[in-house]
Amino acid sequence: MRPNASRRRCGIVALSLAAAGLIVSPAAAAAEAGGGEAAVFGDWTRDAPGVVHHITPADLPRPFATRSASNTPTLIPPPNGAKPKVPPGFAVEEFARGLEGPRLLRVAPNGDVFVADMSAGQILVLRNNGPGKPATVAHFAEGLEEPFGLAFYPAGRDPRYLYVGTVGAVLRFPYRNGDVTARGRPETVVPQLPDAGGHQTRDLVFSRDGRSMFVSVGSASNDSDGSAETRRADILVFAPDGSGEHVYAAGLRNPVGLAVHPLTGDLWTAVNERDGLGDNLPPDYVTRVKASGFYGWPWYYIGDHQDPRHKGEKPALAGRITLPDVLIQPHSAPLQLAVYTGRQFPAAYRGDIFVALHGSWNRSQRTGYKVVRVRLHDGVPTGEYEDFLTGFVTEDGKVWGRPVGVAVAADGSLLVSEDANGTVWRISYVGRR
Repeated sequence: MRPNASRRRCGIVALSLAAAGLIVSPAAAAAEAGGGEAAVFGDWTRDAPGVVHHITPADLPRPFATRSASNTPTLIPPPNGAKPKVPPGFAVEEFARGLEGPRLLRVAPNGDVFVADMSAGQILVLRNNGPGKPATVAHFAEGLEEPFGLAFYPAGRDPRYLYVGTVGAVLRFPYRNGDVTARGRPETVVPQLPDAGGHQTRDLVFSRDGRSMFVSVGSASNDSDGSAETRRADILVFAPDGSGEHVYAAGLRNPVGLAVHPLTGDLWTAVNERDGLGDNLPPDYVTRVKASGFYGWPWYYIGDHQDPRHKGEKPALAGRITLPDVLIQPHSAPLQLAVYTGRQFPAAYRGDIFVALHGSWNRSQRTGYKVVRVRLHDGVPTGEYEDFLTGFVTEDGKVWGRPVGVAVAADGSLLVSEDANGTVWRISYVGRR
């Protein structure tokens, strides 16, 4: 992604909504919100490690209960001594800083941390130098077109390839454990992914048996059903060599992050839902992805709730829409997600899912700007999630960190990238205080 491209796209959407008369000032939008609704959905002022959220379809307000706000965050350098907040018993420290735009993270079998830098078109490698020491940074590959997704293949201790999802293609580099620079030019595995319009992230993961490669492709628009949406708002599936393309699941406006749960084999995704329907509509979500599932976009949202901008369209779809598992505060912008597979954190965390919330622009009171933990019981989500890493918003509402990537390090700590100030944070468990 070109520098600040994501911020420019947010501004373009805001201008188009304002032209349609759907945007008012944040203050005016807040004044229209009811207290009960605000209490259900919350905002950054109520966030803190351990705060639990459980949003259900019954909590959804009517469309346009509040007018649509344009509230793009003001980004600032980290305040002196600023650190994110974590639950008791955990510690947080900088793992790397001064990066241009760190986004998705993947950890190689040998423990090296691979970072997709979309804005610079490069893949970085961070190598741990021990507690309290900054990681060594190496440039694995450069000159790529908005790289985001990263996956090692095949699974296990000795992968042969690093797959990279760029905005318009899937590539793979030859790879051997310990490589910090690419061995040669990449091979193109999937030559043509839709790349016009917004939503540029292309994550990719492999099924537990290694036979299927899932690729996420977000929509080109907020709520259009035009021809530009062909092969978009989908999760596509291929063989590892790029053959056999078909749609695995559809109606997902922007399924940014993908993960496969190692215990159940379920495919999971984090979805950015549409804008312009008000502060608290519709929720973003994190969900298991059902094969051949249809999640409603653009005609419906969160089950059979019809988007009023498509009133009366596609009535036959009602009753056939897959309901997502975990509803997230609207406009939070969930990006990468990772299953906690380490053994450093307490046992209750194992198998749960961490999700990075990049943060809102289309909401009068900010939400997101944190990492949350999605609770599972024997691999099945409860519908609840809790705040885990917070504190990136100052008391006056300015923002100094926007989480994007989340990954489990080789030692069981949790790594979080944020692209507002180019930092990767490390969260470790140090015991009860």
